[in-house]
Amino acid sequence: MQYIANGPDIPEALLEAHEDGNVVFFCGAGISYPAKLPTFSGLVQAVYKEHGLERSDAEAEAFKSYKYDTTLGLLEQRLANGRLRVREAIAKTLRPNLAGKKSTQTHEALLRLSKTRSGATRLITTNFDRVFEEVIEKQKFDTPTHAAPLLPVPKNRWDGLIYLHGLLDGTGSETNLNSLVATSGDFGLAYLIERWAARFVSELFRNYTVCFVGYSINDPILRYMMDALAADSMMGENTPAAYAFGNYSRGKKDQTETEWATKNVVPILYKNHSHHYYLHETLHAWANSYRDGVNGKSAIVARHAYHKPNRSTIQDDFVKRMVWALSDPTGLPAKHFSQLDPVPPIEWLAEFSKRRFGIADLPRFGVPKSNFFSTSDNREFKFSLLSRPAPSHLAPQMSLVDLKDRHDSDWDNVMNALAKWLAKHLERTETLFWVVGQGSNLIPRFERHLKKALEDATQLSPNMRKLWEFVVSGYARSRQDNGGLHRWEDRFKKYGNTSVVRQEFKDALRPSLKISRPYSFRTNSSSDKSKRISSIANVEVALASGFVHSAYERIRKIEQFEAFLAHILTDMSELLSETLGLMCEAEISSELEDYSYI
Repeated sequence: MQYIANGPDIPEALLEAHEDGNVVFFCGAGISYPAKLPTFSGLVQAVYKEHGLERSDAEAEAFKSYKYDTTLGLLEQRLANGRLRVREAIAKTLRPNLAGKKSTQTHEALLRLSKTRSGATRLITTNFDRVFEEVIEKQKFDTPTHAAPLLPVPKNRWDGLIYLHGLLDGTGSETNLNSLVATSGDFGLAYLIERWAARFVSELFRNYTVCFVGYSINDPILRYMMDALAADSMMGENTPAAYAFGNYSRGKKDQTETEWATKNVVPILYKNHSHHYYLHETLHAWANSYRDGVNGKSAIVARHAYHKPNRSTIQDDFVKRMVWALSDPTGLPAKHFSQLDPVPPIEWLAEFSKRRFGIADLPRFGVPKSNFFSTSDNREFKFSLLSRPAPSHLAPQMSLVDLKDRHDSDWDNVMNALAKWLAKHLERTETLFWVVGQGSNLIPRFERHLKKALEDATQLSPNMRKLWEFVVSGYARSRQDNGGLHRWEDRFKKYGNTSVVRQEFKDALRPSLKISRPYSFRTNSSSDKSKRISSIANVEVALASGFVHSAYERIRKIEQFEAFLAHILTDMSELLSETLGLMCEAEISSELEDYSYI
């Protein structure tokens, strides 16, 4: 989902994991760019500039290969008292400029995003700078902090902001500077020898969905963490998916996506523009929406409800934002949508009917994935906002209309709200043809919504009202029971002329109507269109059972059938009268023309 036009498309699986409190944001140097702080490569260059040195051949080769930690390690070895001097230069370089209006916007956004609904903060940074500390103090956030190597165990009780590679405490003390993980030697100690950082990262990946923010694809820090993850995978550990925000240059999106995928992370890509504008603005918008909770989703609904869905683009996919907001399990955004005045356009119906969801989306609707066996068929299983599985695997599909039969459906708040919205569009032929196209077997709750809407609809044209009355009364059918009379034949032979068998025969021959789009729209005046049902829809009479003629040819040869007909003569007369009356109401026949010539 995109939070801003042209912004990165955040996978809905990540959004859902975040809503559930299972996401940990892992922040790199890129988030501090608005505070005028450098990336890792920029930091290395600043250290050399501080000492007035050029890179040696070995250092230049390491730097060219994106091995910035190795570059600093080589410089540290070359300088007298190099360890302290390199770190002092790092501390001097990492003094933020907080004068800019948006200098701390991204840090504040990440602090808000990292706070779970239960109040725990789960945020990690590999930066040394104190921008997060400035924001925490200024905004009076109650956020515990932990600096390496004293780290908590990243499990359920973990709460706080973790400086995985250390934090500059502002004193400039040698002890503090020595605690920073900056050079290849420091990384080797933390990830390979003592392994305290590797253990932390491994435990983190096992328990949470990780989202990297502010790292370049060649960042050595990212390499160390992904190596730790790869080691776990080789040991058979199952870990949740990891995501990473990354930018791409014009024409190189596919290439960049492939490069990220080789690191075993799902890339969330945005195009290069003005110092990572789309990244920072997306995080800001996401944090605001998350902070506002369900009200944030209702705001998305209010912002886009009156837009025509066909104007949604890849660059600004507001349809995906709407569907995501409307599927909130509280049903409040959907309720807000249904109560808007004027009513949001019927064009949204096509989007709500698209089978855009799969098994991975089931938890969003309160449906356990365990309800679906892992088969090739189920992996291809798709459902829509208006027709989807119910939380209980024993319950029927949750829908408004059913193709096969009429059954009650235990709706959730989302379905109930969307049903109310749709019932407000009785004047639109799109609604009528959608209902009959879905099968016309109204779920009882939706039938009640439609009947109530019919009672309240004072401006509905007489012909539209008549067509809707056909639907809610059960006369409208989109399909016949092709085996109805054939099954009846077997039962008649077995049980003979009983009351139940007679009723089943009547049911098989009960009249119904097939309602479909007209073959062509008339060009007559609007007054003519209001007089004829055929100007709105094509209506044909049909029987509940199909292939009646062929079935009857066999049935009438049964020895007992002639006596059976004598018992149901009155019933057949009533059915014929009902059929002719229905044909007159549907304007299929009149006092001037009917089917009596056949």
